[in-house]
Amino acid sequence: MGLFGLASYSSEVRRKEIGIRKVVGATVTDIMILMNKEFVKLVSLSMLIAFPLAYYFMNNWLENFTYRIDLGWITFVVSGMLTILITLITVGYHALNASLSNPTISLKEE
Repeated sequence: MGLFGLASYSSEVRRKEIGIRKVVGATVTDIMILMNKEFVKLVSLSMLIAFPLAYYFMNNWLENFTYRIDLGWITFVVSGMLTILITLITVGYHALNASLSNPTISLKEE
């Protein structure tokens, strides 16, 4: 929900910038890449911080059980890919709505 709200707020704040870019000649794909790039960087940075901490604490927690299991790297790869996919879908939805809107309306209002 936080990512959805942040993407919504970001696309609303940058609506005038997106309108100017469209008038100058940017395509929908260019605008979507521009908006997705920021969020993917932020999510990747958060995963770089969270994964080692999660591995450490989960490994310590799992050692307390009678039947122990090893925590594999595949868990973190799959969760990272799913997180990036959810980020791309969420931000892509807002970027698509912002880039398909009429640029004259966003540039006219002040």
